[in-house]
Amino acid sequence: MKFSQREEKRGERLLDVLTDEENGLRLIVSRLGAELISLATRPVAAVSDRQGSAAGEWTGFLHRDNELGPPEKGWANHATVMGYFLHRIKNERTLYRGQEMRGRTHSFLRTKVWHRVPSDRTDELTYRITPEDFSATEYPLKVSLDLTYRIEGARLTVTFKFKNDEPALTAHLEFGLHPGFAAASFESFRFLMPPGLYRRHFSPDNYLSGETEDIRFAGGEMPFARGKLRGSYILELVDVPDRTFTFTDPPSGRSVVVDLTGVPYLTLWSDGGPFLCVEPCWGLTDHHEQRAFENKEGIQQISPGGEISASFSLEPRLD
Repeated sequence: MKFSQREEKRGERLLDVLTDEENGLRLIVSRLGAELISLATRPVAAVSDRQGSAAGEWTGFLHRDNELGPPEKGWANHATVMGYFLHRIKNERTLYRGQEMRGRTHSFLRTKVWHRVPSDRTDELTYRITPEDFSATEYPLKVSLDLTYRIEGARLTVTFKFKNDEPALTAHLEFGLHPGFAAASFESFRFLMPPGLYRRHFSPDNYLSGETEDIRFAGGEMPFARGKLRGSYILELVDVPDRTFTFTDPPSGRSVVVDLTGVPYLTLWSDGGPFLCVEPCWGLTDHHEQRAFENKEGIQQISPGGEISASFSLEPRLD
């Protein structure tokens, strides 16, 4: 395979572009938030696609793919990186081992300029956040994060690797990714789910009520009302042996196969715009009756001096 990497500056934003030239797969990542702002493919054969586009043109799969300017309305992001907590903490504050933590939606990672990590590999981009990059109020422990985007054949693999440098304290945290997949319209996309046992966690007003519903699903199109996506469907993958999900948008010919093997939770959301967010999550939002951060449902733990690593993959396809 032949990979190319380059840096690009747009205004105040520094971007990294990784391209698989042979297979026609391209990533563009902004160092602000380490956010994937473009996931695109192009035909490698000298033919035209069914929309009549010239061969070699890139087709983007993310909401607002490769756009950095603010939209006139609606969700302004592409694929937000979430951590060291995700979704929300109630009233933007919580206590962790008695120490106050504060943070807005999806925490602080989206507002930080990440460090690019040098690598001999040509097929990946790795970014790092260290305790020097955030305050004790944002997160009080010495825990760093490496986030890697790697092209593996036709798919993109995203890997989170946390390291706890506390010699005596277990670290508690949550993380995930918030990609929005583009559609021709809010009505046109479909989301196919594999069979299994799902547990829905209800979250009125964005916080868990404690109410859950177990759903034994035979497989197929999501069994949820599209009009209620604005309120989010938070799903625990209780017993889902094959965790292959597929977003598809027939009018545009775009689809994305999402492999969530090893992922405990999935959130589905849209604000009614032409996209669906399919969010792999390692953790849950706060309860209405808030618990201490270390006792949050779904919280992940890292032993003193230890590490955890977790990943999932996306495979964009164009008819």
